[in-house]
Amino acid sequence: MLKLIQNVKVYAPEYLGLQDVLLCDSRIFKIAEHIPAVEAYGVEVLDGSQKLLFPGFIDCHVHILGGGGEGSYHTRTPEIMLTDITLGGVTTVVGCLGTDGTTRSMASLLAKARGLEEEGITTYIYTGSYQVPIRTLTGNIVDDLILIDKVVGCGEVAVSDHRSSQPTREDFAKIAGDTRVGGILSGKAGLVNVHMGDGKRRLSYLRYVVEETEIPSSNMLPTHINRSVVLLEDAVDYAKTLGGYVDLTTSSDPDFLEEDEVKASTGLRMMLEQGVPENQITFSSDGQGSMPLFDKEGEFQGLGVGKVTSLYREVRDAVRTEGVNLTQALRTITSNPAALLKLERKGRIAAGMDADLVLVEENTMEIDTVIARGEIMVQDGKAIRKGTFQ
Repeated sequence: MLKLIQNVKVYAPEYLGLQDVLLCDSRIFKIAEHIPAVEAYGVEVLDGSQKLLFPGFIDCHVHILGGGGEGSYHTRTPEIMLTDITLGGVTTVVGCLGTDGTTRSMASLLAKARGLEEEGITTYIYTGSYQVPIRTLTGNIVDDLILIDKVVGCGEVAVSDHRSSQPTREDFAKIAGDTRVGGILSGKAGLVNVHMGDGKRRLSYLRYVVEETEIPSSNMLPTHINRSVVLLEDAVDYAKTLGGYVDLTTSSDPDFLEEDEVKASTGLRMMLEQGVPENQITFSSDGQGSMPLFDKEGEFQGLGVGKVTSLYREVRDAVRTEGVNLTQALRTITSNPAALLKLERKGRIAAGMDADLVLVEENTMEIDTVIARGEIMVQDGKAIRKGTFQ
């Protein structure tokens, strides 16, 4: 099936100007200033006038099975649905477990990822959870990476947190080493997704790995680094002095941030102003994790669920509120995670890449159309393709 997007301003994420973009089945076939629509070939034409075209967004930290449970069993959040993802412009997710590696199993995580892919998006997973030793599918990290197609790394492994297994620095280095070797042997990223708590050790475990072993910083991605100003400052230094990659979490209530928490869009501006290279910063949503809800007076009302839709909200806020360049902001959810995760056909608009695309209104920057692997999932801001049980 051929689709032609005409007269659209393309951010690839670099600005390419006004272009036509031709899709053939699940790939981008051609980009040019003018591509004629030949009706005899059954071309479906999409009008891109007054719109911007972005690569499909990549969310590299989503609790697709649900998260939470830290307030006992009744606080376990539900599994994610397809439209929870696509309405936010996300076309690729990496699923993970969290605190609970017992009632949320690796087998279920893999099955959920396969189900979402059958429904139309691209999915990957991390092996493991907060706990050390790592709970895997095959018995060890290396085998999971080599033998299971969807496993691209390990995580989210918790450090500097009262909920972690309190591994030693050497324990953590061994996890990073095994994940790297598994990645090398399978041609995958071999990325360790690291849950950062608010403990006083901060990023010291990651510094140890980079400074005392041969494992490069590109094999680790610490997330939640905007949970406090102090941790964010440590992350700035880690990124600048050791070339470390850092991830800011977007799922929070922007009107009721936790004490000392930094909004992701604000954190991006701060990091860029302090000289962190733009290719070392990513956003992820922590989608489907539990989060507190407050009323207008700030009174606690109960628990809510982290939203994948917060990913693009923070990119838009970075541009419209914080004054960040649009290309820089987009990179945090497109080309940067694609490069870090070694997703060769994701995160960019170019001939031969997967046809994962997002059309937004130029004036409002609201999402209009979402295309995943060449299929329209969202149109006119509404989900036209829904999950099996929606």
